[in-house]
Amino acid sequence: MKNNVITTTCKMMSNVAIVNEMTAVRANVIANRTNSLTIGIAKSAMINELKSKMKNGVAHFFYCKKDGSLREAFGTINAALAEATTTGTGISRENYATCAYYDCQVGGWRSFRWETLVQVL
Repeated sequence: MKNNVITTTCKMMSNVAIVNEMTAVRANVIANRTNSLTIGIAKSAMINELKSKMKNGVAHFFYCKKDGSLREAFGTINAALAEATTTGTGISRENYATCAYYDCQVGGWRSFRWETLVQVL
């Protein structure tokens, strides 16, 4: 996967982040939805961190639900942990600018919009 460079400049100060193609796509989608490139870059980095943790086990994170309430979640995308409930429809939630995860507390699949991610612990 090729890398992209996102550069922001503020008051003669330059910040550069080297990201992969999917991270750049996420950053742009979030930036469009929030009207802030800074938020887009920060949240796309948080999503990368979250996905990495969920691939290796269960991650603890927070996001805002559609009704505005804060959701605390313990989720995974680890195949060994979620295999029994994986149907594999072939359509990635990434196509809908959302992040899917297996909710370990509820025992089912959930998803949230990228820009609603608040914190990854």
